Amino acid sequence: MELNFSPKFAQKIFEGEGGTYYSWSSTEYELLKEAKVGGGRLVLQPRGFAFPHYADSNKIGYVLQGSGGVVGMVYPKASQEVVLTLKAGDIIPVSSGVVSWWYNDGNSELVIVFLGETSKAYVLGEFTYFFLAGTLGILGGFSTAFNSRAYNLNAEEAENLAKRQTGVLIIKLAEDQKMPQPSKNSTDKMVYNIDAASPDFHVQNAGNLASLTEKKFPFIGEVGLSAILVKLEGNAMSSPTYAADSSVRVIYVAKGSGRIQIVGINGASVLDTELKAGHLCVVPTFFVASTIADGEGLEYLSMITATQPLFGEFTGETSVWGALSPQVLQASLNLTPEFEQVFRAKIKKSTILVPPQD
Repeated sequence: MELNFSPKFAQKIFEGEGGTYYSWSSTEYELLKEAKVGGGRLVLQPRGFAFPHYADSNKIGYVLQGSGGVVGMVYPKASQEVVLTLKAGDIIPVSSGVVSWWYNDGNSELVIVFLGETSKAYVLGEFTYFFLAGTLGILGGFSTAFNSRAYNLNAEEAENLAKRQTGVLIIKLAEDQKMPQPSKNSTDKMVYNIDAASPDFHVQNAGNLASLTEKKFPFIGEVGLSAILVKLEGNAMSSPTYAADSSVRVIYVAKGSGRIQIVGINGASVLDTELKAGHLCVVPTFFVASTIADGEGLEYLSMITATQPLFGEFTGETSVWGALSPQVLQASLNLTPEFEQVFRAKIKKSTILVPPQD
């Protein structure tokens, strides 16, 4: 089967007064299913509240916009929830089976994109959610007799418990509705602001690259994932790389626009197309990818299905080309010794992020 590698926008799944949820369909974008990864985007209006739920996939949430985000999380066997604060640039890992709720305590939209792996999901390439409350909540699925006995309620109380909330996925809370206060200590341990972190690479006139691995942020190890944030200045390039550890990359374009090329098996060009804000793009195992920003710049987050990803590079000090012996390079590329030396010298002077050409 020939797969379509073209980037996709998310589809609207639910919209209400409190907010909207979008998802990428594995039916429309079959590469998600093949790579066993998925994505979704949550938009909460001020006082928007997403009901407590859990999902069948490990994922990370990346806050694209907003400063008044609040999330509550309940881990199995825990006696109380952990409440955290969120702002733009934050990354929060969310493990499968962990109950979470999301609330916008700010005055503007709170936008979070979720990227994760779906190897154990009910639907490969998609997140399936199980809601505790609302018309899709688990309470409504049990009979009054079962709820009555489980929670030690009489029949009228059990009926009221299961059916009083008529909202679906997301509602807007009244202004006088109070919500729990976040814990700063817990936020510091469980949330990482990648926007504010020192970049791993900074190249003048090219941009920044910041990675987030288990070594930097131990809590992300809970979900078995990692992330890379790339910010390219106008017309700059992120040079070709591949995941040498068999991990998959999922790219979400946060800002700007540009172009991406992906090369796969037998040197085939599987993708050469434009990237726009809101696009999701999958780079399969061992495929080589490179991006170039348009004049306005390009910013994207890559989720990787490994806690300590290992990349093969074709430029810079650790270039695969540069590591090969002169004889092998000459024989492989049919180069003269003179041109091989020129090529090698230029490789050593190159970087992962490449400024615009003069």
